[in-house]
Amino acid sequence: MTTVSEPDLRLLRDALGPLRDREQVAARLLESSAKHSFDPDTELDWDAPFEDGKWFWPPELVSLYDTPLWRRMSEEQRMDLARHEAASLASLGIWFEIILMQLLVRHVYDKSVTSNHVRYALTEIADECRHSMMFARLIQKGEAPAYPVPRVYHNMARVLKTVSTTPGSFAATLLGEEILDWMQRLTFPDERVQPLVRGVTRIHVVEEARHVRYAREELRRQMVTAPRWEQEFTRISCGEAARVFSVCFVNPRVYENVGLDRREAVAQVRASGHRREVMQSGARRLTDFLDDIGVLRGVGRRLWQSSGLLA
Repeated sequence: MTTVSEPDLRLLRDALGPLRDREQVAARLLESSAKHSFDPDTELDWDAPFEDGKWFWPPELVSLYDTPLWRRMSEEQRMDLARHEAASLASLGIWFEIILMQLLVRHVYDKSVTSNHVRYALTEIADECRHSMMFARLIQKGEAPAYPVPRVYHNMARVLKTVSTTPGSFAATLLGEEILDWMQRLTFPDERVQPLVRGVTRIHVVEEARHVRYAREELRRQMVTAPRWEQEFTRISCGEAARVFSVCFVNPRVYENVGLDRREAVAQVRASGHRREVMQSGARRLTDFLDDIGVLRGVGRRLWQSSGLLA
């Protein structure tokens, strides 16, 4: 007798159309992983010196860009701030990826170990291990400090990893991946940026495209099939995650470390129309998707708006 996997799920649909078969999606992602995966240790030239006059992050993506304070800074100080912000974002990326790896392990714990779905999750975990090591090596190479998130949010993440529902896990995954991905897509082709930074962002963009596809497909499935309480909990937890993400995006210590007044810098970033547009542009593809599948509703939507990531 032939067993058909998930027969009822293939009859379900959401605002974006019919749900795709989980095993077929995973099979395509595994095929792509086999063709387009990278070992950063051998793919990148870690011994090459940094090039004079090149940025560690595109200036338009630096938090203080086009503020009164930015206009008073020397070019050297601006470039130094970009170096520290690149280290801050790499530190944030490592934090998110360690959380993501734990959430993925929880997700597959009760699932068939021979399925494509679990096999791809394990492949993604391996990708994220390499990414975390790659980001840590970039921080060290750039001779900037690591910038951990504030202790309160570090401990809040412990709670998230314990109580997160499956749809909440994938919503948080997309939050951590898509905004940084948008910025990195602007970074890796930018010839003003250091070649090593461009190489790191290129690898991350290529491999994260698969991770985003996996998370989007699973979140769609979960939002259709989860009970109502779980859907509502996902909306609220996702909104709170967006608020925390926006607070932690750039560690304020970067300003002190380049000789700026921390309080003044933070105030000018908050008041910056350019920065608000950058963050909302980075989040727009994600927020449009979350809106389409019913995540941005009620309290959750208001939390997203308070984060500054949603107009």
